[in-house]
Parts: sequence; structure tokens; C-alpha cells
Amino acid sequence: MSHTPHSQPLPLQGIRVLDVSQVMAGPFACMLLADLGADVIKVEPPGTGDQTRGAMGFKMKGPDSMGFLNMNRNKRSLALDLKSDEGREFFYELARTADVIVENYRPGVVQRLRIDYETIRQINPKIVYVSISGFGQSGPWASRPGFDLMAQAMSGVMSVTGYPGEKPVKAGVPVADIGCALFATYGLLAAYIGAQKTGQGQHIDASLFDSAMAFSIWDMSEYWGTGKPPVPLGTSNKMSAPYQAVKARDGYFVMGATNQKLWAKLCALIERPDLQEHPDFATVALRLKHREALIEALEAEFAKRDSAEWVDTLLAAGIPAGPILTYPEAFEGEHGAHRRMCMEIDHPIEGKVKNIGFPVKMLGTPQQVRRHPPLLGEHTEEIVAEIRAKATA
Repeated sequence: MSHTPHSQPLPLQGIRVLDVSQVMAGPFACMLLADLGADVIKVEPPGTGDQTRGAMGFKMKGPDSMGFLNMNRNKRSLALDLKSDEGREFFYELARTADVIVENYRPGVVQRLRIDYETIRQINPKIVYVSISGFGQSGPWASRPGFDLMAQAMSGVMSVTGYPGEKPVKAGVPVADIGCALFATYGLLAAYIGAQKTGQGQHIDASLFDSAMAFSIWDMSEYWGTGKPPVPLGTSNKMSAPYQAVKARDGYFVMGATNQKLWAKLCALIERPDLQEHPDFATVALRLKHREALIEALEAEFAKRDSAEWVDTLLAAGIPAGPILTYPEAFEGEHGAHRRMCMEIDHPIEGKVKNIGFPVKMLGTPQQVRRHPPLLGEHTEEIVAEIRAKATA
């Protein structure tokens, strides 16, 4: 992980990506590519730009939100009116030089703008064209506006989030948005590799809905195996018990004794051999069946000491455990700091601005912060000059 040039070229150096997307899924996917060396050109509407520039409800020194600054580093910004003939023609010129296009308009919009895959592949047969949407490019819900909340609700994710019998709860982080960004990145890189071999790109249909559903492995395995729809379980788990947040004297911590060996260790540690011998808790299946009684018995023991002490004691015995941290505690704690999950980058208006660190560490070719998140249209003249020079060469 590096802020400075490395002796080896970054793995995606030489790949050009046109980021014709806004908000989260598309911009996040394109930032991952940019971090690995791709030349990402963020194509934005003049005047307004990516709507995330003005999001979040609190002001920075400049016009761009902290959210925008955390999803758009290492990109160049081109202000381009795709509704105009001149803007569209320049986009075609740009597309001839590109390897990947990522867009997240509602299905049908790119056809009306005449920048859809079928149009672009006539210009550049090797183009990998990624369409990100709420519900996909086909199907009865395809034309619906799609956001993370709707995808979580309509994919089933919200049906298993929270506690039984309580109000609906979404996952605390945008799992459909970020999941779609990751799946789109996986698909486009595979398609790019294929295009190098065959000379033909392809259209990738990535949706928040499909991505959220892809996370349902345990839940749908349970449903297909039992015929019973999964329900919310709070912090517990349908595969093992005890494996959840439990209450100590001063608050909660998480722990898991997920197999017979760990269960025996836990019973010995808390000096409750009777629990190990209890007929209701003899196997994983029985502990799952009698989870409420199991947790009640364990929490009676955990109530004798504070959570931090229990975490240390359990870890020393080889039993997985951990504290429940706030985001500041996680990012600023010793491990988050060591992993550099908070980094500062230079910005022409904000000065030093915090960014979430690289989620994967490329140890041979570390990701680099080469460019600050761009100001709207900051690189328009530069990019126009590049394309014009290429056209006349």
C-alpha cells in the first residue's frame, strides 16, 4: 500500500475506463480499478456533476462531499453534455480509445442518448460495457428506480436482518451497492481478459438486486433444505451456537464456540462441565435448537466479569471472541491503524482529506493514490486535447 510510485507498473496501467456513473456502485467499482492503475475518466454532466458531490448534508471547504471524496480518487473528470450532438460525438471519439465503460442509468436511458452497448460496439468491438442498475436490464422490475434500500428489501436481505417480531431493519452498510460494485468489477475484469484473447468485448448486466441475493447462501440453503423461510436471528447464526453477541457485566461482546472442541473448551473455561454434559447441548444441532436456554446459561456466567476481560480470556484459550467497536474505534485502533484503513490524501481545496484505505493489499504492486478526487470538469481540456491529438496523429 503506497502513496508513492513503485518500481513495477500497477497491474491495470494502460487500461482506460469511462466512468459514466453516479452515487455509489459504479463510482466505487471504477475507483477500485483506478487504484490499480487504470486511467479512469469520470464523465459528468456539466454544472452539476455526480449528484454525490452535493450529498451528505454537511459542508466541506469546497463544493464536494466527503462521500464523493471517498469514492472518486485517482480519476480524471470530464464535463460532457451527453444530450448534445457535440457531446455525444466526442463521447464516441473517447469510446474508441477505451477498454471499459461503466454506466448506471435506468434501463433505456443510454439507448435514448445513443451511447448504449450496441452503438458503442460498432465503434469499438473490444469494449467491455457494464450496465449497473437496481433490478437488471430485463425482467418485470427492470424499469423501476433502484437504490440500496429497495434492493435490500426486495431481495430478501431485510427479511433476515434484525430481531424476530420487530420492525424491519436494513443492514447498517449498503451491502447491495458495494456488493454490486464488487461483482461488476469481477465481471468486467474477466470480460476484459477475454477480449484480449478474442478481440470481442461484451455487455455486462450487473444489478443491486442480484448482488444482494447472491449473499443469501446460508439462508436459501436453509429454505431449500427445510421448506421454511428464513427469519431474523439478531446477531446469532443459523449454523452454529453459541455464535453471537453475548452480555457481560458491562455490556456486550461477540464470541463463538462453533464446534465440539471449542464447546468443550468453553465449558471448562467457565467451570460449567454440566453444560457440556447437558442433553440439550450435546451437539451443534441441539445447541441450535435450544439456543435461547443456552445463551441464558452462558450469560449468567459472563455477567460475572467485564467484556474486555472475557475477550482476553477466551482468546487466550483459543476461543474466537472480540469487542463490538464503533467505527472510530475500529479505524483509530491499533489494528485499523496498522492496516492503514484510514489514509490522508492531498486535495487542492480541502488540503489533507481522509480516505478509507485500500481494502485489498497488493503486496507486489501496491495500490497508489496518484490523483486527488477530481473537481468537476478539472481535466476536460486535458482530455479533449489528448483525443484531438490522437485523432490527428
